[in-house]
Amino acid sequence: MKNIAEYNSGMTEYEFFSFLYDKIITKQITTFSSLKELIFPVLKDKWTHPVIMRGFLLLKRMNWGFFASICPNNHKKLWKELVITDKDFPEAGDLKKTLQISNLYVAMLDIHGYTKFCMESRKNLSMMHTLDWAIENEIRRISTQCGAISQRERGDEMVVVAASATDALMITLCIIDYFGKTNTVDNPDIPTKRTGNAEALPVFKISAGITGGNTQSPLIITERGNLSGFLLNSGARLQTRANELSPKESRIMVAKQVMMNYEKENIANKSILKEKSSIYFFDTGHIEFKGVMIPTCEVVFDKKERYKEDFADLMTKLFSSIRDNLWEQRIYQDLMDLLTRVAQAMPKFSVTPKEPVHGMQTIGNESYVHICRLARKAYCVSEDYNLAVQFLKHLVEISEQIPSFERLVLDYLKGITEKYQILFDAFETRINKEVDDKATMIFGEHFKTWNAAKNGCQIYNKMRDIGRKSKIITMRKTLWLSLISQNKEKLEFMLYSGKK
Repeated sequence: MKNIAEYNSGMTEYEFFSFLYDKIITKQITTFSSLKELIFPVLKDKWTHPVIMRGFLLLKRMNWGFFASICPNNHKKLWKELVITDKDFPEAGDLKKTLQISNLYVAMLDIHGYTKFCMESRKNLSMMHTLDWAIENEIRRISTQCGAISQRERGDEMVVVAASATDALMITLCIIDYFGKTNTVDNPDIPTKRTGNAEALPVFKISAGITGGNTQSPLIITERGNLSGFLLNSGARLQTRANELSPKESRIMVAKQVMMNYEKENIANKSILKEKSSIYFFDTGHIEFKGVMIPTCEVVFDKKERYKEDFADLMTKLFSSIRDNLWEQRIYQDLMDLLTRVAQAMPKFSVTPKEPVHGMQTIGNESYVHICRLARKAYCVSEDYNLAVQFLKHLVEISEQIPSFERLVLDYLKGITEKYQILFDAFETRINKEVDDKATMIFGEHFKTWNAAKNGCQIYNKMRDIGRKSKIITMRKTLWLSLISQNKEKLEFMLYSGKK
C-alpha cells in the first residue's frame, strides 16, 4: 500500500477514499485525530475534505458503538458534551472516553410483558416483528427528536443518553406515551401516536430509571464505544426499583439530583412539561446500591396518581425520623399519621381480612383510619407494645389486599413492622422474667393458680398478659426505651436495590 505522499500526486477521490477505507477497516486508524495526522500532507487541498468527512463517518460507525449515530445537527447538546470537536472540521472529532460532567443523563427503560407477548405471538410472527420494529425505530426517532440517542439492549431493555434532565424526562414520558397509548406530554413536535401496523400492538407499560447530573458519578465510554460505570449501573437499579414498585403499571424512578436539575433548567425557559404541570416529584427516600446511598424520587405523571401529593409531606417526615433513628416514639407516630393520610387520600376500597380486626370484618377507608388511631393510642398512650405491634401486622395484611395501595408505603410499613417485632421479642423476654420474679406480689392469693397455670400454656399466657398490664410493673416504658438504645444497630432501616 502506498503512503499518502505517493498518492498526493494526481490521485483520484476514489483512490483517496480507498486509502482511508483500508486504514479504518483494518483498525490501523481508530480516531479522527490520528486520521488527520496520517493525511496531513493533503489537508490543504480542499477537494479532499468531503472524502475525509466520508472517512470520519465510517470511522464513527466502526468505533463509536453506542454513539455511532450522534451528529452535531440532531444532537447539539450531546455533541458538545461527548465530542472533542476538530478545529478544521467542526462536524467531526473524537469521542471522549471518560465523562465526569454534570449535564449528562442516562435513562434505563424496560417493557412490561415483553416475554409474555413473544410467547403468545409464536404463531403470529408479524406481530413480533412489528414490536421489534417499534423498539428499534420508533424509540430512536423519539430520542433523536428530543436531541438524545438510544440503543436497544437484550430484548426489551432500552438505554437513552440525554444532555439535560428535562430531555431525559421528556424522552421517557414520550416512550411511555407511545407504548401505553397515552398523551401525557402532548407535544406536537414529538408525535407519539402509533401509525401503520404498530396500531395493532397491545398497550405496554414501561418501568424506567433516570440518573445523572452529578460530577461524582462518571460515565465511562469503552474503546468500542460501549457504556460502563456507576451512572449506568445506578440507572439500571432505579429501573429495577420502579419495576418492583409497579410490576403492572408504568413508573419512573429518578435520582433526586435529576429532579433538582430539572427544576433549575425550567426556571428561565420552561419546557412543555413545566408549563402544563405534567409531572410531580414524589420523594421516595434513599435506596442503597453497592454501599452508596441514593436519594430518589418518583415522577408522578398519571393524573389518577396525583393524590400522592396529599401525603408527600408525611412521607418525607417519616424518612427524616428513620434517618435519625427515632424509634422511641416518633417513627411509630409518623407511620400512623402517614397511613391515615394515605387511606384518606386514596380511592375508595373495601377488603375483608382473614380474621376480624377489633370487631371489624370489612375494612374500608374510614375503618382503616380508625385502626391507625387505635394503634397510635396503644403505643403512645396505653404503652401496650404487644397490641401496638399486633396492629402493625393487621395493617400490613390489610394493605397487601388493597390493589391500589401505594407500594412504597407498604414497603416501609413492612420494614418498620419487622423492626418493632424485633424490639417486642426482646421486650417480651425481659418483661416475662420480671413477671416471674414478682409473681407473688402480682397475683397474691392467686399465686397457686399462677404456678398451676405454668403447666397449661394457654392459661399461663393469659395470666402473663394480665401480669404485663399490672401497675406493679412500673418500668414498662423505661425498659422499652432502653431496649431501643441497646438495639440501635439492629434497627437501622434502609430499602436496598441491587444484588445482595
